[in-house]
Amino acid sequence: MTTLASRRSSPAFVHESAYVDDPSSLGDGTKVWHFSHVMAGARIGCNCSIGQNVFVAANVTIGDNVKIQNNVSVYEGVVLEDEVFCGPSMVFTNVATPRSGTPRNTSADYVRTLVERGATIGANATIVCGHTIGRYAFVGAGSVVTKDVPAYALVYGNPARVQGFACSCGLRLRFRDDRATCECGARFEKSDCSVRPV
Repeated sequence: MTTLASRRSSPAFVHESAYVDDPSSLGDGTKVWHFSHVMAGARIGCNCSIGQNVFVAANVTIGDNVKIQNNVSVYEGVVLEDEVFCGPSMVFTNVATPRSGTPRNTSADYVRTLVERGATIGANATIVCGHTIGRYAFVGAGSVVTKDVPAYALVYGNPARVQGFACSCGLRLRFRDDRATCECGARFEKSDCSVRPV
């Protein structure tokens, strides 16, 4: 039986139509697909999938086992922790007050956005810069995130609001007396607007 720890990692793969600028870092097993561009200074972890037509800006940090679907731009100031999923054509921003006539294009102008471990961002969602998407949070397709998203929260709408909570496996949690057991067996408890595993 092969375990994850015992597998030998393969080198990173870069499709011939993609550009990966030097110096940048791609972890073992990471794949960069058609027409994508990884800028110098970007750091991408192991076993990531960078889909077609993805842009990863300079100085971006992406953890291990991250999946970025087609047509996503990960701008400077965005940090993706391990196991984050970015759905097709979702949007990150990195400047709070953009103006064409007043350029804001230095690292000092970029506002940090953090997507914590295991979070999912659905297709066509927009994440306004300066916010944190909590661990294992689930942002529904087409949502517009304008404030921090709590860990395990299921949010959707414009603006996105907490509509429930999701397990780390992705299934919606059903609470009774502030406790829930997922179909996968994981157990959670809720206090006010926060959820934690028990």
